[in-house]
Amino acid sequence: MSCNSCGTGGGTPGGCKNHGTCGTSGCNKLTVFDWLANMELPDGQAPFNYVEVRFKNSRKEYFVNSENLQLKIGDIVATQTETGHDIGIVTLTGELVRVQLKKKKIRYETDDIPKVYRIASQTDVDKWKAAREREEPMKVRAREIAIRLNLQMKISDIEFQGDGSKATFYYTAEERVDFRQLIREYATEFKTRIEMRQIGLRQEAARLGGIGSCGRELCCSTWLTDFRSVTTSAARYQNLSLNPQKLAGQCGKLKCCLNYELDSYMDALKDFPKQNQKLYTEKGTAVCQKIDIFKGLMWYCYEGEWMNWHTLTTTQVHEIVSKNKAKEKVASIEEYAAEHVVIEEVNFENVVGQDSLTRFDQTTTKNKKRKKRRNNRGPRPAGANQKNTQSNNKKTSQSKQTPSKASHSKDAKPESKGQKPKPKPRRKPANQNKPKNGADNKQAKPKPASDGTANKPRKKRPNNRNRPPKKSE
Repeated sequence: MSCNSCGTGGGTPGGCKNHGTCGTSGCNKLTVFDWLANMELPDGQAPFNYVEVRFKNSRKEYFVNSENLQLKIGDIVATQTETGHDIGIVTLTGELVRVQLKKKKIRYETDDIPKVYRIASQTDVDKWKAAREREEPMKVRAREIAIRLNLQMKISDIEFQGDGSKATFYYTAEERVDFRQLIREYATEFKTRIEMRQIGLRQEAARLGGIGSCGRELCCSTWLTDFRSVTTSAARYQNLSLNPQKLAGQCGKLKCCLNYELDSYMDALKDFPKQNQKLYTEKGTAVCQKIDIFKGLMWYCYEGEWMNWHTLTTTQVHEIVSKNKAKEKVASIEEYAAEHVVIEEVNFENVVGQDSLTRFDQTTTKNKKRKKRRNNRGPRPAGANQKNTQSNNKKTSQSKQTPSKASHSKDAKPESKGQKPKPKPRRKPANQNKPKNGADNKQAKPKPASDGTANKPRKKRPNNRNRPPKKSE
């Protein structure tokens, strides 16, 4: 979310629909919360007639409200400059402005502080927006001219004055640059007054903004106002690896956050002996290899036995050092290190079976395999189960028939021409319909007919599926 008055981007912010100028300061940089806004002044005391005005990015200046205008946070005002006027946004009013002036050591009783002319009109805002729209294409063209002149400098940002009469070019350079020819070409190219202002790499990162390695916005562009020097000794005291890729920020310098916890480390290191202090024992000379600052532990090993480390506390090391100063040697450091041998018991509870290595290798049962086969065949049509049950019942009834019917079924023919021939029945086991004794075998033979004719083969009763429908009488 960003508004048109800062350098973080374009577009209209959402949320409160106040265009990023509300008291909570949606996208304002280095904003001071006015915690005295809801408090009334004592009777007879006049309000402090100075205001804090913010311009592009993090540039803030202080102006006197000589006209006694009713200003509040978020108002767009026209302020006094050396040539013409400038347009800015009010970010702080009241007694907190007095505190900020004292903090920055600005004398407000003098006449050197500029004034606030008026609340900006619509024409002032239109000119201001038109000038802001010219900044980005001008920056691209200005860099091309600087490269053509072979100048060792970088144009980082351009800021127009509110009335569009002057443009300030912010640049960074490691050495002194002769830009007299550059200013002439800029004046003829852009047709405006040019001012060149050199800034440092940290100020450049603060103006442009960005996201740090921690995932948050850069401290220099949000709340950090004073840039203190950061050295590599701050990383050494905190036992950090001296890797320039990890210790450097977006500005190319050491990160400012290295100074945040340095005081706590310095206080903890007061009780530590020097790391280059050797411990002399009867077994040999011990050298420090590693320390844990907040736990107060130190690891020592003998010279020649670099793989065997022994843990000691700072009090034990001080005791051994005091004996060595008295020209006494201890037997060995193992006697002191034996007190700190801690056996860590791992209490692990198998809550969801995450310790089983074969939890994904369980074999599936037959029922699961059958379900998989049925799912692969697809869904069955409606009424399929009833047909299957009827066909199974008919098969069982046919199997109960006498063997004479089964033997004569081979010569049976369909009754009608359109009827399909019945498929051959499955081959039955040899012992299924075999009679048990001879009596049963005699009864199974067909009897001769009463008219003396030979017994003809009987036609088999057609299946229900092939039976023609009955005619209604």
